[in-house]
Amino acid sequence: MLTIEKYGAIDIGSNAVRLLISSIHEEKGKTTRFKKTSLVRVPIRLGEDVFKSGRVSSENITRMIDAMQAYQLLMKTHKVIRYKACATSAMREAENGEEVARLIKEKTGIQIDIIDGKDEAAIIAMTDLHELINTDATYLYVDVGGGSTEFTLYHNGNTIISRSFKLGTVRLLNNLVSDKVWKDVEDWIKESTRGYGKVSLIGSGGNINNIFKNSGKRMGKPLSFLYLSSYYKLLNSLTYEERIWQLNLNQDRADVITPATRIYLSAMKWSSSREIFVPKIGLSDGIIKSLYNEKLNNR
Repeated sequence: MLTIEKYGAIDIGSNAVRLLISSIHEEKGKTTRFKKTSLVRVPIRLGEDVFKSGRVSSENITRMIDAMQAYQLLMKTHKVIRYKACATSAMREAENGEEVARLIKEKTGIQIDIIDGKDEAAIIAMTDLHELINTDATYLYVDVGGGSTEFTLYHNGNTIISRSFKLGTVRLLNNLVSDKVWKDVEDWIKESTRGYGKVSLIGSGGNINNIFKNSGKRMGKPLSFLYLSSYYKLLNSLTYEERIWQLNLNQDRADVITPATRIYLSAMKWSSSREIFVPKIGLSDGIIKSLYNEKLNNR
C-alpha cells in the first residue's frame, strides 16, 4: 500500500532563505521516492549585514519574520507533517544570531537550528550522492554558499575528508576574503586530492545550477573546465545590468554568480579536474533526507 507524507526543509543561507517541500512516497518492498513538491526562495542576503557589521539588521530581522510566517502558512496549507529549519554561515557568525532565532520562534513558532560547517557538510552528504557517483572513482564535492564553501572528497564511494571554509559569494562581493583564505583552500585541495589520479568535481548551489540549466546539457552530463572558464569570461565582460538582461538572471543572482564561478574554477584547477557534474541537490535536500532517516530510526 502506498503512503505519502510531506516534509519541509528551511535553509537559511547567507544569500537567500529557501523552503523546500517534498513528498515522501513509501510502498512496502520498494525504494522510497522523494519528490520535490514546492521550492520557494527569498533573497534576504543576511551575509551582507553580518560579514560587515557582525549583526543581522533590524530590517532583515523583520523580513525574516515575514518570510518564516509565510513559510509556516505554506507548510500548513501543504499539510507538511515534519520540518526542520537550519541556519548556516551568516546566522552562526552574527552576534545576535541566537537572539534572532529566539524572536522568530516566538513570532512564528518555527524553531531554527544554527549549524556549524561540519554539520552542514554532513547533512549535504545525506543527499542522493551515492546514486550519482561511481564507486570506483574520485570526486571533490563543492557546495558554494554566500558565506562559506563546503568541500568533501569521495573515493570509491566513501567519504575521505571534509572541510568548510569562510569562502562565499557574499563575502567575496564585499571584499571580505583574505589572500590567506584562498591560499588555505588551495593548499587543502591540493593536499587532499594528491595521489588520487583523476578527480572529477561535483558542484551544488544555486549558481552552478543556473549555469548548468543555461548550458542545455542533459542531466547527468558534466560541464567541462573549458565551458566554465569561457562562461566566467562572459560574466566578467558584462555589467550587472547586462547580466540581468542578456543572461536573464535574477537581480540577486546576477552579482553572486561571478564569484561563485571563480570558486568552482579554482577548485577544478587545484584538483586538476577537467569536468564538473551538477546534480540538483543541496542543503535542503539533505535536511529532508535527515528527517526521513530520523523517522526510520524511531520506528
